[in-house]
Amino acid sequence: MTTNSSPSRSLLRGIGVLYILLIVTMAVATIVEHAIGSEATHSMIYGSWWFVGLWAMLVATGTTWLLRQLRRRPVSFNTIITFLIHLSLVVILVGAFITHVGSQQGIIHLRGDQPTNLFDNMGSGDAGMTRQQLPFYLKLDRFNVSYHAGTDTPEDYETYFSIIDGHQTLHASVSMNRIFSYRHYRLYQASYDTDNQGSYLSVNYDPWGIGITYTGYGMLFMSLILLLVNPRGNFRRLLRHPLLQKGMLLAALLLLPLWARATAPAPDRQTAEQFGQLLIHYNGRICPVQTFALDFTQKVYGSRRYHRLTAEQVLMGWLMYPDEWKQEPFIYVKNKKMRRRLSLEAYVPMSRFFVGQDYTLGPLVAEYAQGHHDALHKAYADIDSKLEIILSLRTGKPLGIFPYTAHGITIWYAPTDSLPAGIGANEGLFIHNAVQLVFQQIALGDTATAHVMIGQLRSYQQKNGGQSLPTQMQLRAERLYNAVPIPSLLFMFNLLAGFVAMGLVLRSFRQAHLGRPFRHLRLLAMVCQVLLALSWLALSLTLTLRGIVTATVPMTNGYDTMLLMGWMVMLVMLLCSWHFRGLRLLLVSFGFLLSGFFLLVAHLNVMDPAIGYAMPVLNSPLLSIHVSIIMIGFSLLALTFICSLTALIEHSLEEVLQLLSRLLLYPAVTTLTMGIFIGAVWANVSWGNYWTWDPKETWALISLMVYAIALHVQSLPALNKPRRWHWFMVMAFLTLVMAYFGVNYFLEGMHSYA
Repeated sequence: MTTNSSPSRSLLRGIGVLYILLIVTMAVATIVEHAIGSEATHSMIYGSWWFVGLWAMLVATGTTWLLRQLRRRPVSFNTIITFLIHLSLVVILVGAFITHVGSQQGIIHLRGDQPTNLFDNMGSGDAGMTRQQLPFYLKLDRFNVSYHAGTDTPEDYETYFSIIDGHQTLHASVSMNRIFSYRHYRLYQASYDTDNQGSYLSVNYDPWGIGITYTGYGMLFMSLILLLVNPRGNFRRLLRHPLLQKGMLLAALLLLPLWARATAPAPDRQTAEQFGQLLIHYNGRICPVQTFALDFTQKVYGSRRYHRLTAEQVLMGWLMYPDEWKQEPFIYVKNKKMRRRLSLEAYVPMSRFFVGQDYTLGPLVAEYAQGHHDALHKAYADIDSKLEIILSLRTGKPLGIFPYTAHGITIWYAPTDSLPAGIGANEGLFIHNAVQLVFQQIALGDTATAHVMIGQLRSYQQKNGGQSLPTQMQLRAERLYNAVPIPSLLFMFNLLAGFVAMGLVLRSFRQAHLGRPFRHLRLLAMVCQVLLALSWLALSLTLTLRGIVTATVPMTNGYDTMLLMGWMVMLVMLLCSWHFRGLRLLLVSFGFLLSGFFLLVAHLNVMDPAIGYAMPVLNSPLLSIHVSIIMIGFSLLALTFICSLTALIEHSLEEVLQLLSRLLLYPAVTTLTMGIFIGAVWANVSWGNYWTWDPKETWALISLMVYAIALHVQSLPALNKPRRWHWFMVMAFLTLVMAYFGVNYFLEGMHSYA
């Protein structure tokens, strides 16, 4: 026994050392990349022989260990699933190695009508570029950028080209998320010349690696699903554990103890509301002026209203009475150190930043531009950007409310813009003067005439807006979305309800400990469950409205994904509370608290809530699948963190929360794995590379590898002890925080838009 187990323990320790070494290496590499750049990091680390060697050694030792375990254990469905999971990982790594050593990747530039077969080959692990030849020629036919109607926001980039192969000529095209394959060469849209007369295509030649890697993905997805549905597997056994069954929580936790008024002039509310219903070219799309007004007021003042004035009244006040409004304490200075340094209050008027013709922040903002990016200089730059927005209103430049359509192309002009020659003199006078005439009538008190003129502006937009006009459904959805700040209200409600629900949980167990059952506990749990369901429905409405406005799935930026995380958490906890009725109140409190924290993060000014069109590369059905699945994984892992944090605070909960945490871990790792590798497929379709060691990819892989450790409790019996388990899960959550927040705000990469 000793003779057999000693080599096994040594092998297991060796696997552990290699595994941890790879995790640490990848984490360090992302920081190194931020310091010295991607090319040098890929040459020094990701593409180096020793990094590939570490993965090869892990595959070899892991396979040896797995084969030894298979020989010692009787063959069962469980062991087959375990073998398939690990075999699929080996297949994926083998495919990645074949891609690394045998693929060709490069860029070909097409311009003019001259065929070319030369491309700059970036290799797979080489430091430099070499010029190589394709076995056929490519010739540019034309390149086209399509825009969202009436805006300058790109919707897609498309290259039309000819393939000349001997006497054969084929006509083809590529665009974002739509590739073209020919003789095992895959062509992707990469970039284009600024004059739109040339295009850059990515070239990828990988006849074997992609197929093998995709085979590994398929094996992995299938085996992970089998892991969840196998009736004799660990996951299904945890579901049947008596501590998680109805009515058993009280027995397990019996010993738990208790744990101003605006003075600046502005038009009346009805007139401002009518003006707010006009359309404007803002943030790369056509939307109501109301949206622009809300964003303006929120960004500069930090709230949707200024005392009793609506956002539309505030915007029109600045447009009509700039001299009076510059004396209003309207600019919010958040940074306390900046306030002390410049002797400012929290809310200051615009005039405080100007002494005569001198701009007091000018030298400080110049220091920021020269590289002083500390918190204080960032605060200077933030105030400077607010002042720029206000000053731009004086020029009228943001008011792109006049559409003009010619040759099927619609452009929205501001009153102060230079107009194209095709616009007649009378129409030009209308564009230049209509807004000021409306303001004059309002100032004279003739609101009836002002309303008529606003109606004329609305009619002009409908007549000349062409295909750029939003649909009536989109306009209704946006106005409803603007009417009530549901996410801001929900974060406060959910956090409050979460603390109340947790207080009820704690009180119920104190009462049970004292031998006095908590009356109406079941009714209170059902009420909390209903409130969580209503909160989930409200957030569902928010996401639906954002989706209708942009006609895309709302998950293209950090704000959207924070809302989605909160939505997923509430949904998961509602489903769990329905199944585990003995844990109903505890699970509902988790759902309230964690979703409340996600919504709080979305509410903070770190993330931009403004609605905008997705980047062309994000216009793919794989986006919604990738983000949805990976967000489910992140949400479930966040719940394991809440479980463990609660257990570390309250020792009496350790055992039951370890069971709940383990139960959540299986679908969490499954969905995180699927989300990562579906993202890899999407990257391959979009960029020609299914894995580029982008910091976001790398940290997602690190998180997956760390959490996967917790699935190996048989090989790591120390994790069977509840307290060690909970400490591990708390520490593992730090990798998830880095993968989501740290990469977005401290590192750079292709996922910086997230």
